[in-house]
Amino acid sequence: MPSRDDSIVSPNTVTSGAVVVPVAAGDLIASKYRLESQIGTGGMGVVFAATHLHLDQQVALKFLLPEAAKNAEVVERFWREARAAVKIQSEHVARVMDIGMLDGGVPYIVMEYLQGDDLENIVKAQGPLPVAEAVRLVLHACEALAEAHAMGIVHRDIKPANLFLARRADGSRIVKLLDFGISKASPMWGEDGPRALTMTTAVIGSPRYMSPEQLRSSRDVDARSDVWALGVTLFELLGATSPFAKGTMPEVCASILKDEPQSLAGLRPEVPQGLELVVKKCLAKDPDQRWKNVGDLAVALRPFGPLGIIDISIERIVGVLQQAASQTSSTSASSGRQPSWPPISTKSAAIERGSRETTPLPVSAEAARAPTRPAPVESDDALLARLGGPRKIPKVAVATAKVVALGLDHRAGFVLSLVDGGSSVEDLLDVSGMPRRDALRILCDLVERGAIKV
Repeated sequence: MPSRDDSIVSPNTVTSGAVVVPVAAGDLIASKYRLESQIGTGGMGVVFAATHLHLDQQVALKFLLPEAAKNAEVVERFWREARAAVKIQSEHVARVMDIGMLDGGVPYIVMEYLQGDDLENIVKAQGPLPVAEAVRLVLHACEALAEAHAMGIVHRDIKPANLFLARRADGSRIVKLLDFGISKASPMWGEDGPRALTMTTAVIGSPRYMSPEQLRSSRDVDARSDVWALGVTLFELLGATSPFAKGTMPEVCASILKDEPQSLAGLRPEVPQGLELVVKKCLAKDPDQRWKNVGDLAVALRPFGPLGIIDISIERIVGVLQQAASQTSSTSASSGRQPSWPPISTKSAAIERGSRETTPLPVSAEAARAPTRPAPVESDDALLARLGGPRKIPKVAVATAKVVALGLDHRAGFVLSLVDGGSSVEDLLDVSGMPRRDALRILCDLVERGAIKV
């Protein structure tokens, strides 16, 4: 784990970066967790190493920062992380052991304490990983995702920084999948779909690892979006760089939406051509052209991993998906309802896209008889004029923590996420991937709502 950060502050003390940490080393939480040292921090939370005094067990406590805890949707996402992780029994998911709330209303999660480092830091420090090792570690992630996907949970934030390389008691190394905070669960598995965190997750996330469909709408992704992210992750483990352009957020998004991934063989000639083809299939723009699930991906990776060990992982992955397929089929048959989660084929252990029918909203008799009036249509030039012209550079005018109060839909959230203070209106129209008129209207609406200024 990271070394101790000596800048730990007491409650209600503001650091030089104006971040209030709700706890300090030495604090006793819930009369049983003694905080030892701060071991990690981020934009929304802080993590402390701690000791469970009654069990004499080392654990990790993750707290939301007080400012983030004021946002009900952020708090719900925090609880969702705990609920998702505790449902999945895989050894490749960091265990959640307890949850709680401080007197001041700050929530926390108690997790297993891990020794090691995440794959992002490891690649930065050591460079590209050996081919067989990179494949082995990605298969560990596939094991975790197989269980998650079988339960209808899409992680939506797979990346090297969320894959922690920990050590078992025997010294062997194991990947632990972290941070289910922006995961999406299917309604048939007990999550309330209409209340899903679609708006916030359209703004908050890791664009470098998002699939094209996730960039456009986080609500409508399925397990194949995680397959895309696994492809980006494997590319980075092997090539120590992103398969797509770096730079500003609009540049990254535009590259993902429009560009082909750069050649892995060009970066590292010793990578087998077959392995590069496996990665490229993960990164197909069309989800239907990707590996249909992590089981298919795992089987395709078999020739490139360590002999013997890799077969154990593949058997677990495919077995979990096949068992889930059987249970899903029997549940759907007995209930008479079609699952909203894409069904899994037992023959190929492949997740197929399920059909989705929409039911029209009821319309009152009065509304049905009322004549409709076409809404006035503004020209593109008129919309551009409202934005100050195509060369004008919009800037975000609202804090991230307050975005949820605007009630934006996923498309408006996506456009807002592209605004980086350096790209012009014309640049944003180009990289949004939307019809020009739609993107112009959304930008104008964001100005009217005070989300951006020009």
